[in-house]
Amino acid sequence: MNWLITENRQRINLKDIEIAEIDEIRKEATKINKRPIGFFGLRLDSGIRLFIILADDEEGKLYVTSSIFNKEDREYESFTQYMEKYHIFEREFYEEFKIEPKNHPWLKPLREHREEYNFFEMQGDEIHQVAVGPIHAGVIEPGHFRFMCNGEKIYNLEIQLGWQNRGIEELFKKKHSNQLAESICGDSVIAHNLAYSNLIETLSDRKISNKSQIIRLIALEMERSAIHIGDLGAIAGDIGYLMGASVFGAIRTLVINTMLEISGSRFGRGLIVTGGVNFDIDKEMGEKINTVLDKVSKDVERTMKTMLEAPTVISRLEKTGTVSEENAEKLGLVGMAARASGINIDTRFDFKDKWYKDIENKTTKFDGDVYSRTRLRYKEIKQSIYIIKKFIKLLQNYEKEDLIEDNEKKLIPESMAISITEGWRGEVVHIAITDKNGEIIRYKIKDPSFNNWYALAMAVRNNGISDFPLCNKSFNLSYCGNDL
Repeated sequence: MNWLITENRQRINLKDIEIAEIDEIRKEATKINKRPIGFFGLRLDSGIRLFIILADDEEGKLYVTSSIFNKEDREYESFTQYMEKYHIFEREFYEEFKIEPKNHPWLKPLREHREEYNFFEMQGDEIHQVAVGPIHAGVIEPGHFRFMCNGEKIYNLEIQLGWQNRGIEELFKKKHSNQLAESICGDSVIAHNLAYSNLIETLSDRKISNKSQIIRLIALEMERSAIHIGDLGAIAGDIGYLMGASVFGAIRTLVINTMLEISGSRFGRGLIVTGGVNFDIDKEMGEKINTVLDKVSKDVERTMKTMLEAPTVISRLEKTGTVSEENAEKLGLVGMAARASGINIDTRFDFKDKWYKDIENKTTKFDGDVYSRTRLRYKEIKQSIYIIKKFIKLLQNYEKEDLIEDNEKKLIPESMAISITEGWRGEVVHIAITDKNGEIIRYKIKDPSFNNWYALAMAVRNNGISDFPLCNKSFNLSYCGNDL
């Protein structure tokens, strides 16, 4: 068989995507062992067309193929039994189309709730269950956590999501909307809106100015740094280090208030639109951003140094909630969670974005525990501030360019496009397919939390149940990013 080899944000003619037998694809996928980023179906009159998209991070390439399931085809031999990283993709495909991956180790519902569902159980005199959620004491989204404990030690955590499915992917088929993209995940407004806008621009062959591209990436890095700073404060709060919780919270406010000055929204709503951006960053605004970021950088560095010099802090962070590199690889983790376990993937650099190509991305070895995820956040805050400053300086070369390209075009018929953006959690993937009239007939979203929720379940094993909030906060995964 022949895989179609393409790149991020490149339009594909549907007729160029091969249709192969599913067994042949499984054998080929096992052989080349690339990372799945897409595994989804498209309803046809004759049955279901399964699209499989693999990422080659070393070469910055995407491998695309497909297979047809006729109406009478209700099963296939699972990929997961050979490559564990497919487990979540096959569960989603099965839930939506009821085509069973035979010999899949655990076809637990991904988003559906069934009254007869039985949670994993253990037997023993000191074994007990602890159930948390889906309704929580804090103002957070719904998710159910079922712990199997022996005394205070967690043996197993089972996570049940899917309490707030909103039909986001179906809504995109009805209306192209930046506002909808911004509402996919409230703490990743820029990442999802950028992935969506790049996708629509690719499918309509619409070019945007260099100036607008750079402003978008400044916003993306501001979002990354703001959330990481807030999460450092949340981690500090969960271990009772109240000075860190207070100071990091105040520092985060400096960043998001700067975003407010740029776009009128602390989270960047309304900044990015298909065709460009709504708001400029002129020389005066650039200088103001640089001044704020100088203070942010110094405050983060000083607070982080003080925090990590405290033995009580280190004792709570080190060797808590560890996910090994081997397990991270098997589970198919992405983004920050993967990098903290020693897997060096970052789509900003791996997929050869022209604006990031001259930025040095130093690799730091991490050990997969809460301490690693804390230190990685600090590293990425410093890196984002450096990138923002570099991009602000670069903007001077394009100050006379337009913010929005007004020549709006229709989507090109019978096409597919794949748009990947590295959000602060990891890769945000948007994929769309158009029909012969240029209408979207399939829209697929993959938030990084889709990959990473099972890292949390792995991280808490053999930890005390009192460490769960800390482990949970160290990942800070999204419920709504999973419950699309």
